[in-house]
Amino acid sequence: MLSLYRPEVKTKMLEVKNIYKTFNPGTINMKTALRDVSLTLNDGDFVTVIGGNGAGKSTLLNAIAGVWPIDAGKIILDGKDITKLPEHKRAAYLGRVFQDPMNGTAATMEIEENLALAMRRGQRRTLRQELTKAEHEKYHEMLKVLGLGLEDRMTSKVGLLSGGQRQALTLLMATLKKPKLLLLDEHTAALDPKTASKVLATTDMLIKRDNITTLMITHNMRDAIVHGNRLIMMNEGKIILDIGEEEKKNLTVEDLLHEFEKASGEEFANDKALLG
Repeated sequence: MLSLYRPEVKTKMLEVKNIYKTFNPGTINMKTALRDVSLTLNDGDFVTVIGGNGAGKSTLLNAIAGVWPIDAGKIILDGKDITKLPEHKRAAYLGRVFQDPMNGTAATMEIEENLALAMRRGQRRTLRQELTKAEHEKYHEMLKVLGLGLEDRMTSKVGLLSGGQRQALTLLMATLKKPKLLLLDEHTAALDPKTASKVLATTDMLIKRDNITTLMITHNMRDAIVHGNRLIMMNEGKIILDIGEEEKKNLTVEDLLHEFEKASGEEFANDKALLG
């Protein structure tokens, strides 16, 4: 009897191949931030990134986003080589949330106007025409998902929102059109613990609901363990640990510290990460 079973083949959404980045080459301030970094994310992966100051975490995200060109290597997104693509052209494929809640939204514009701009990502953006009733209703339902009451404040200026509300709105905007890849650069670091926990819960919900491939930098080891299906640790511009889903389920901060010391030959020196 012929079997119709076919093993699931996971699609590679992001391939980072042997990339290097050095700042101020040939000067006394020369700093090699990325050293032969390779990383593959399958469609739907949610990978957390941890490491001390200067480990290369933000440099990796910025290299993927096209903030600056890499010195060598390749970056492939959903089968498309984007290594030479400028930042503004990569923006059509990426969602980004930054550490500062003031980034990612227009403070002087209304909540629903910000959502309208996000919905038109990759198109010519203009708000000359008023929002239609259908658009208003759609954004109202989207905001309900956040559980913050913002659906009743759609005409409020974004600058009037708290840091947590603004970051939750930025998350919603970054995921409205289901990006190929969502980049989260310590997006809860500027928030108090209670608010950070709420934003992370929203993060988990949106990523799971829409199956969004995600790379999240965090300074908090516990958050790196609890969230996502995979964890990588960087040190001195290299990936020194890559922990998969099954191993991650039973991982503790103490285990992670031990693995770091074993892989790097040194102690993890970042109080903020340990105490977060």
